[in-house]
Amino acid sequence: MDSVAEVAAAAVDAGRGGQDAEVADSTAAEAAGADVNMTPLKRSSESVSHEDEAGKQKRQKSECQAFTPRRYQLDVFEVAMRRNTIAMLETAAEKTMIAVMLIKEFGKINRTNNAGKVIIFLAPTVQLVAQQCEVIKVHTDFEVEHYYGAKGVMVMTPQVLLQALRNAFLILDTVSLMIFDECHHATGNHPYTRIMKEFYHRSEHKPSVSSHLDCEDLFCELENLLDAKIYTVSDREEIELSVPSAKGINRYYDPKTVCFEDLSEELGVLCSKYDALITELQNKPNSMYKDADDIINESRRCLSNSTAKISYCLNDVGLICASEATKICIEKGKEKGWLKGVIDARDEQTDANESGLFAENSALHIKFFEEALHLIDKRLQQGIGTILNSESGCVEAAKTGYISPKLYELIQIFHSFSNSCHVRCLIFVDRKITARVIDRTIKKISHFTHFTVSFLTGGRSSVDALTPKMQKDTLDPFHSGKVNLLFTTDVAEEGINVPDCSCVIRFDLPRTTRNYVESRGRARQEDSQYILMIERGNVKQNDLLSTILRNETSMVEIASSREPQNLLSGFVPNEEINEYRVGRTGAKVTTGSSISIVHRYCEKLPKDKYYPKPTFQFTHHGDGYVCKLTLPSSAVLQFLVGPKARNMQKAKQLVCLEACKKLHELGALDDNLCLSVEDPVPENLSKIKGQTSTTGIGTTKRKELHGTARVHAWSGDWVSKRTAIKLQSYKMNFGCDQVGQIYSDFVLLIDATLPNEVSTLEIDLYLHDKMVRTSVSSCGLLELDAQQMEQAKLFQGLLFNGLFGKLFTRSKTPNAPREFILKKEDAFLWNTTSVYLLLPANPSFDSSVCINWSVIDAAAMAVKLMRRIYSENKTELLGVFDSDQNVGDLIHLANKSCKANSLKNMVVLAVHTGKIYTALDTTDLSADSTFDGASDKKECKFRTFAEYFEKKYSIVLRHPSQPLLVLKPSHNPHNLLSSKIRDEGNVVDKINNGTPAVNKTSNRVHMPPELLIPLDLPVDILRSFYLFPALMYRIESLTLASQLRSEIAYSDSNISSFLILEAITSPRCSEDFSMERLELLGDSLLKYAVSCHLFLKYPNNNEGQLSSTRCHMICNATLYKHGIERNVQGYIRDAAFDPRRWLAPGQLSIRPSPCECPIKSKVVTEDIHIIDDKTIVLGKACDKGHRWMCSKTIADCVEAIIGAYFAGGGLRAAMAVLKWLGIEAEIEEDLIAQAILSASLQTYLPKDNLFEMLEAKLGYSFSVKGLLVEALTHPSQQKLGAKYCYERLEFLGDAVLDILLTRHLFNNHKDTNEGELTDLRSASVNNENFAQVAVKHNFHHFLQHSSGLLLNQITEYVNRLEGASMDKIELLFDELLKGPKVLGDIVESIAGAILLDTKLDLDVVWGTFKPLLSPIVTPENLELPPFRELIEWCGKHGYFVGIDCRAQGDSIVATLDVQLKEVLVVRQGFSKKRKDAKAHAASLLLKDLEEKGLIIPKNASKTEQLENHCGRVNPCNSMLVDAMDPQTPTPTKEKTLSGNISDPMLVHVTVKTSKGGPRIALYELCKKLQWPMPTTESEKVQPSLCSSPGVSSQKATPQALGFISTITLHIPNADVISLTGDGRADKKSSQDSAALLLLYELQRRGRLHLQEV
Repeated sequence: MDSVAEVAAAAVDAGRGGQDAEVADSTAAEAAGADVNMTPLKRSSESVSHEDEAGKQKRQKSECQAFTPRRYQLDVFEVAMRRNTIAMLETAAEKTMIAVMLIKEFGKINRTNNAGKVIIFLAPTVQLVAQQCEVIKVHTDFEVEHYYGAKGVMVMTPQVLLQALRNAFLILDTVSLMIFDECHHATGNHPYTRIMKEFYHRSEHKPSVSSHLDCEDLFCELENLLDAKIYTVSDREEIELSVPSAKGINRYYDPKTVCFEDLSEELGVLCSKYDALITELQNKPNSMYKDADDIINESRRCLSNSTAKISYCLNDVGLICASEATKICIEKGKEKGWLKGVIDARDEQTDANESGLFAENSALHIKFFEEALHLIDKRLQQGIGTILNSESGCVEAAKTGYISPKLYELIQIFHSFSNSCHVRCLIFVDRKITARVIDRTIKKISHFTHFTVSFLTGGRSSVDALTPKMQKDTLDPFHSGKVNLLFTTDVAEEGINVPDCSCVIRFDLPRTTRNYVESRGRARQEDSQYILMIERGNVKQNDLLSTILRNETSMVEIASSREPQNLLSGFVPNEEINEYRVGRTGAKVTTGSSISIVHRYCEKLPKDKYYPKPTFQFTHHGDGYVCKLTLPSSAVLQFLVGPKARNMQKAKQLVCLEACKKLHELGALDDNLCLSVEDPVPENLSKIKGQTSTTGIGTTKRKELHGTARVHAWSGDWVSKRTAIKLQSYKMNFGCDQVGQIYSDFVLLIDATLPNEVSTLEIDLYLHDKMVRTSVSSCGLLELDAQQMEQAKLFQGLLFNGLFGKLFTRSKTPNAPREFILKKEDAFLWNTTSVYLLLPANPSFDSSVCINWSVIDAAAMAVKLMRRIYSENKTELLGVFDSDQNVGDLIHLANKSCKANSLKNMVVLAVHTGKIYTALDTTDLSADSTFDGASDKKECKFRTFAEYFEKKYSIVLRHPSQPLLVLKPSHNPHNLLSSKIRDEGNVVDKINNGTPAVNKTSNRVHMPPELLIPLDLPVDILRSFYLFPALMYRIESLTLASQLRSEIAYSDSNISSFLILEAITSPRCSEDFSMERLELLGDSLLKYAVSCHLFLKYPNNNEGQLSSTRCHMICNATLYKHGIERNVQGYIRDAAFDPRRWLAPGQLSIRPSPCECPIKSKVVTEDIHIIDDKTIVLGKACDKGHRWMCSKTIADCVEAIIGAYFAGGGLRAAMAVLKWLGIEAEIEEDLIAQAILSASLQTYLPKDNLFEMLEAKLGYSFSVKGLLVEALTHPSQQKLGAKYCYERLEFLGDAVLDILLTRHLFNNHKDTNEGELTDLRSASVNNENFAQVAVKHNFHHFLQHSSGLLLNQITEYVNRLEGASMDKIELLFDELLKGPKVLGDIVESIAGAILLDTKLDLDVVWGTFKPLLSPIVTPENLELPPFRELIEWCGKHGYFVGIDCRAQGDSIVATLDVQLKEVLVVRQGFSKKRKDAKAHAASLLLKDLEEKGLIIPKNASKTEQLENHCGRVNPCNSMLVDAMDPQTPTPTKEKTLSGNISDPMLVHVTVKTSKGGPRIALYELCKKLQWPMPTTESEKVQPSLCSSPGVSSQKATPQALGFISTITLHIPNADVISLTGDGRADKKSSQDSAALLLLYELQRRGRLHLQEV
């Protein structure tokens, strides 16, 4: 009988809890047993936020699902409310509903008392936890979570609760009710038992307890252990009516008549033969180490186990099943990798198990299985596949022993099920192998094809076991009825609730009453059957069944007759528990849990596959044993001897308990006794880790609002003073590379001394078709009087506003007149944060400066005239002259008359618009001529020019008959800083025939002369003004960089401002330079400096601790924090220069960006950030300087600044920056001396001048030989007593080689961009490259180790490299020749040893290692990884790569395909890792593309290396096929049809008609169908051919020019479609037009269904 122990103490006990305590939550991973070390019952902040949301949803439940309890359920509930209870009820008696009633009642009490307590429901398996959790969720309104906690009910496995109690994350004082499901498990050291003994019986405040029970002999023990009284329902009538009971049937089978004793003996002899062969492997040289013994012993054990399985199947289920068992052994061996070394030599280097020794073991195993299978199969007749498909065949098979009588009887039972597809039958067997072989045998019988058969096995260690996920995937189809026959072990006895299970068969009889009750309870359907298979005449089996049935009957009787007083009140099991308790938290470790903690601690240490595990050595002392524990060399504790104990197991437990105590004292375990392998981080770093709002810090996902640093030198209030002032003057000389183009020199006046690099600046400015070389030179102080200052301000205000801004503002009052901005009160134009003057200079040949005051005065006079015209008393514009007639050939301007031939290239100011123009010529038109719209405003509704000006500006022209002037208007300034922008512009402005299509005459204005004021300044002065936005922006940026340099205040060397400017310029700026190269250099320097600091400061920390601390110290989040503290974000330039928004002092913005930022201060210090907000525009600043920036950009800039100082000032300068940033990386001389002294104490045992030979190879002689010894000592030497290994030096050497190679590449490839520089570094600084260096120079001969596996790996790797060139090579894919990590490690450790021996002299290390590492990769011989090269090539040429990866055994098969215009190219790659499989397939595809003449990849030649090593690739896995060949197994994707035939599977395409929508839709279509991307050609056209989007072509816009685009699409093996779209004003819109036209054409041809949105 199944029992339920829904424990609850009496209702009066519900409130007996201790003090309220916060209950943390556990994680699902812990409940599943994934990692016991993880903090149980504890959540991250992210999970808490999800929980809060989930909690809100739960609270919104209006009501929980109701149920009506039966009488017997109420009886148990009432008893359980009065006392702790063990409830005994049948399976399917809905015991969980009693638990639900208790939970609801105790929950009400908790809520009423506001006790803050929780209810815990424990179930022994993960599957039961999930099942019970769902029931409780449905029937209560509490927050219920399985595996991890909530504030209502916590459903978990007992192991999770036990670990939480031991770690003091939970105390029983906070628990009001505990429910133990399947409490009969509470025996031995089961977690149920440990919970009660270690915590419950020791607690002053005991929660109520409830349990499940089914075994009579456990009554007393369970009652005492669980502090509960057994209760069962006396009135059985209701239970018998409510609970379905399966009909018991005994099926008898005959005893075996055929025994294969001779075959069993042959198998035994065969096993002995191969066992001896395996043992002989110990005598080989490579098997001299202990780890080789471990492999051989494991191999022998596996061989013995496999033989036993085969023999068992032979005797129990027959010859056929024995054959299947042998095949299973072979298949599982291959899947687990035992035989992989023989079957697939290509992957030998990927795993330690595939060393030569293991390959030899694997070969012997497979030979054994092959011979065993031959021995078995030769006893079977031919045509065995059909012998079981008839009744006579089955009878004959049973007689000959092919199947056992027992299996024959089972087949007969299945025949009795007829052809019903609704059968759901569980067949219980004892062994996993039995379930598997019968499953395979039944599937071969054609009569049972209407049944779906499967098997279910538990456990994790056996090769025949299924993983938890596989178990679930097997059970779900059985639940749903998709599986009819399920062979299972006892894993399905408990908790498998299948209401429609119609039959349970015990193929192997139950061993206990519990097995009997549990398995029978799985038959839940009405009229279900419970079949016991019994051998005829087997007295032992009959006696077993009789005992089981008697026990079942007596259990209820005894439980019913027991009185409450029989329970020994207050009895506590007397067990002495040795434990160590942490006083502060209450966490504890016992002898029972100590061993697992020690093993978990060692698992967390840095290690590889050759590391020794913790070892235990036992010494007999009189009447007991003493255990010595040896931990790996990277542990904080090396050796420990425990106290004496009565047996070896107890001695092992005691020494581990003592080790746990020491580990806690040394900080390796925290106060909750959880693993704390990482060393405590520095104090300044812990602040970072402690922040709560750090989501996404240092990543691109996090966007933040920051201010912009101002240039201090630019600020001042001198411009508003009415006195004489002395200013610093800097002359600007301009020289154009185009003959005849003159640019006037200018003078910059500023009240500050500019940095030297700014005052001597030389810069090239790139115009459309020319380049202007600009130079700046200092001219000393220059004094301006008040009058000159006023004139200079008027000049600057007029020119900058007239050219790039506006001279008028319009009042917000309706019909109010415009205001002239250069009125006497002009303070609003001059911002004190940016003040300087730019004045024209007279040409001079020396350093003196002579300002051209005549030009300035003329401009000032024009301003004063404008003031007079727009004075308050004037309501209309009046000309200066009164005469209405022309005098001779004079042209009347606004303030003077002149001859027509003097107008050419005159700079004029239009009085009505405030715009500045250049006069080109006179026309034949007059103001009375028909208006053609070619005025400064494009209007077409006026009859004449005179009418236009009268109606538009209220101006009555005085000289309408004089000729109009042709004027060239000013234009917007351009970004002249980057040659890339100039080059791109030149490309855009070309069409197919190479002649310009721009009609420059269309960009001219006709204007009456009387509206123009001549400015009397040469056109070359005007020309220079277009240079100022870009030039002054560069000067401002350089000054800002110099300002940052001043803040860093490193004085030993003068770091270039250009380097710092590069370091603060992000790629978003689109300059010819960016921070990326310096960021790469700074990253390496930072890693090196921090590594040296940690290595010296923490001499006792292992490599894992050092790496972890370094990772925290140099991660982006930490660098971000340091950058913010130093306001680095204010200096970052993160947007492309927009000259239209640039403002000169005295200039009014015509493109304002008012500040709407959610902050008050100019420099943002608050944590304002938005994640993935699509409305954010990065880099664009508001008028107050606030701009959004990626958090990662700040961290990158910090690294770039470090790199800039390292590049410009060396290591000392870089260290100064680290100190300024607050990064703890100081290197103290005395710590270096201590490290050298410590190494000098290492035992130096030269072996035949071994190390002298290595020193000769290195070309370096060590002062401290102990450093070289340490650098060559592998951790496996610990077995021989070594107390050191190379790992710490490897940690140091890794950083050393990184900085040396990065510096070399940075300095020697100055024109290489950051992406290629990163590729160069990745190709140079990697373990595989260093491993090849080690083999090339025979460093492996000097390695000191004690590992046979390692020796086999190295030997195999060296042998495979012998056929390859020992020059530095790139491997085709990682798994081809992937060397043991130790080879690369010793190269790094030797570098670290030399660095320390030279007291951190990088130059000596580089001098030693440069010859060893040569030839170092260059851009010319750099080879990209194959997959990346393929992706980049396809992206460049408009092709898509189809990728399909799938598992095949324990390997991954990657299929890559590229659809070319006419051919589909398909290749497959194989490896254990997805990445390597794709690399393999990509390398083969590249070779195919090379053969077609499409590409010449560097990797293609390496494919031949692969084929030489591994043989030619199977042609079936390599396809170069016709795209539409129906016989070819092409990858799954949309099919394409030629012609106009419609595809029944139409592709539905949604296209947005907004800008970019058609192009995006076409791209997505091609990507989905894997068509080559269409090509687009655009050309400039005359305005008459160009229409605006949405406007018909008849309504042509009179704009300067437009674009027309032609799009061409190659459909594979079908048509080539070429269409030309409508003309549009800009190129992208014209491409959208062509793309939309193409989409409609594809719809017309039946290729797709289009929908516009």
